Amino acid sequence: MTTHPPLPTARPLLDPAPEYAKWQAEEPIRRVALWGDSSPWVITRHEHARAVLSDARFSSDGTRDGYPTMRPQPTPRTPGQIFMMDGPDHNRLRRMLISDFTHRRVEALHPSVTRHVGNLIDAMTADGATEADLVEAYALPLPSLVICELLGVPYEDHAFFQQQARTFLTIATSPQEAMAARAHLYDYLGELLARRTEQPADDLLSRLATERVATGQATIEEAVGVSFVLLLGGHETTANMIALSTVALLRDPAQLAALRADPALWPGAVDELLRYLTVVHSGMRRVATEDVEVGGVLIRAGEGVIVPLQAANRDPDVYPDPDRLDVTRDASRHLAFGHGAHHCVGESLARAELGIALPALFDRLPGLRLTADPEDFAQPLSPVHGVRSLPVAW
Repeated sequence: MTTHPPLPTARPLLDPAPEYAKWQAEEPIRRVALWGDSSPWVITRHEHARAVLSDARFSSDGTRDGYPTMRPQPTPRTPGQIFMMDGPDHNRLRRMLISDFTHRRVEALHPSVTRHVGNLIDAMTADGATEADLVEAYALPLPSLVICELLGVPYEDHAFFQQQARTFLTIATSPQEAMAARAHLYDYLGELLARRTEQPADDLLSRLATERVATGQATIEEAVGVSFVLLLGGHETTANMIALSTVALLRDPAQLAALRADPALWPGAVDELLRYLTVVHSGMRRVATEDVEVGGVLIRAGEGVIVPLQAANRDPDVYPDPDRLDVTRDASRHLAFGHGAHHCVGESLARAELGIALPALFDRLPGLRLTADPEDFAQPLSPVHGVRSLPVAW
């Protein structure tokens, strides 16, 4: 019996697991050991990743046999989980969200994001303060405020939903604890949607309740599921990107100096940071619905596939010297937001938040520095890589 290496779950703070570079060079499409006798394929090169993620013969349906789940327990079919759905249902629910994440709609949010950024930095520096936990004071509150405003979730409930989200996302959490956390959030969002049905406002929850559920275009369960995905994805990923981007730039003074010398580099630097850090690191997961050849390798129907985006984003065939942060690099083809039909619907919003939050932070706090080793605060195993705390001073 062939023994396959385990799928890497841990990683250095700013880099992918080192196994990926080795596999990329030696066997870019290979099997790994997952749970029990499960041995899905792992795709590590950029071109192969794009091919798989844009091919409808690779299903996102987590209830299909062979799907490479993160936990050994079967994945229950949950309405509204658009990242684990295919075909007409996925397209129908995704179309319900597009209007709230268009470039024009996100541009209209820029003044609000800028105001939140200013207020948070003001609060950090109030009364002459010169130190803070950047995660608690800035990186986590900002995307939480923004997604709450967009969805129509009361920000005063942020401690509750952040804790439930962390519990649900931590891989080491028991299945019972994970499902309990999800149930708490589902109940909470269901109550909010019911409230918006009676008293609609100018927010996404209200539009889901009055324009989709009330008209029969979606069930209440689907609306809750979609809201759950947006609430989790809308704050956890961006919060970790803000924190880790800060670490990366403080550890590379030359790159930070280049941005201070030429602020016009910031939009491209955001792409480069997204490529370099790739915080969604548990991999895009698929299962083949028929035999498909990828890069000369035959993947048979029913076999699972994992696409670790952080490996594809460090492919030297696409990004020369890929392990170096270079804010002048054209990183626009990165896969940090995925690719194909399941490309992240919130990409424009995430870019806007990073493009406003990071320049403002380094502009307002020019002496910003780390006061502890960030590695000491790495999050427990989670699909979203980051730090749970980041002590800084200025």
